[in-house]
Amino acid sequence: MSTLSHATSQHEEPAHWGGIFAMTLCVFVLIASEFMPVSLLTPLAGDLGVTEGLAGQGIAISGALAVLTSLFLSRLAGNMNRKHLLLGMTILMALSGLIIAFAPNYPTYMTARALIGIAIGGFWSMSAATAIRLVPSHQVTRALAIFNGGNALATVVAAPLGSYLGATIGWRGAFLCLMPVAVAAFIWQCFSLPDMNGRKNGASGESVFRLFRQPVVSVGLMACGLFFMGQFALFTYVRPFLETVTHVSASGLSLILLTIGIAGFVGTLLVALVLNAAFYLTLIAIPLLMAAIAGALILTGHSVWIVALLSGLWGMLATAAPTGWWTWIARTLPESAEAGGGLMVAVIQLAIALGSTAGGIAFDRLGWQSTFALSGILLLSAAVLTFMLSRIHR
Repeated sequence: MSTLSHATSQHEEPAHWGGIFAMTLCVFVLIASEFMPVSLLTPLAGDLGVTEGLAGQGIAISGALAVLTSLFLSRLAGNMNRKHLLLGMTILMALSGLIIAFAPNYPTYMTARALIGIAIGGFWSMSAATAIRLVPSHQVTRALAIFNGGNALATVVAAPLGSYLGATIGWRGAFLCLMPVAVAAFIWQCFSLPDMNGRKNGASGESVFRLFRQPVVSVGLMACGLFFMGQFALFTYVRPFLETVTHVSASGLSLILLTIGIAGFVGTLLVALVLNAAFYLTLIAIPLLMAAIAGALILTGHSVWIVALLSGLWGMLATAAPTGWWTWIARTLPESAEAGGGLMVAVIQLAIALGSTAGGIAFDRLGWQSTFALSGILLLSAAVLTFMLSRIHR
């Protein structure tokens, strides 16, 4: 018996939970950095001398660079030590925040947003593969859940904290506050991550794109992309809407953003139960309900209490939805989950870029109602495609 247990322990890889938690802290700073402009859009635009729509393109450029990075990083990195690559992405993240905090003009701000996009794409494209190498196979699910916990926590606190810090120490100070956390994540990863030499796998760039030949994959990714386009066409410009249409105070703005975050965290806790009970029905219902909320906001945008309630429902649905789409990848491509996950990262980031761009153009040229209507149309289209996807699967 002792010999058997000794042999088992020899074959079981050690678990580097310190590395998992260090990367989770990095996830927190990444998500907070990516969406910090949402809660600081108005003062940021005023200080840099551009419109709120142009300032919102900072979300778009980070998404565009994340797309390119997630698709091609693995090939470009080759056999590079993955620990060094992750540390490099963390440095890029910290450098981006530092440049934004001291940005003298709009081009400098956009350059820094491009850097955070590279960090986002690089980190997320490696996250699942890194978790597999840090813990034994039977604990990978738990490790990925911890990563997503950092994501959810950032979703809860980033927007309201950014709004609060922006009101008290200015939007530049809000970005500077992320620097100590980024430095802590870098140091923690230095000590907790083992060396992870690059190793070749079957997921070449060619095989990744070959997945599009499967109708279920192409339709599913189109539906997923339309959903995220619809979400960020509206969400990127929620602060200008709350300030200019609903006329909330600074404290009221922080409270509504906090409500969105808390509701989203609750949504991530509940969505797994609903997905297990009715998978495709849930994936269809979420964009339908969000489209209805977008329409209701157009009609009731001047009522603070109704807007607060609808915003909370929006946050609950929007934050829960990615869990459904990552589950879809695992169910649809169990043998090619890594390749499918890389495509999913690219599609989501491209959709964020396109959605925030289209929403910004509509906001500046046609008014906030057109932005919300565009969001509703995109979300309805996502629901229709998801229904078609369910029929293909059957």
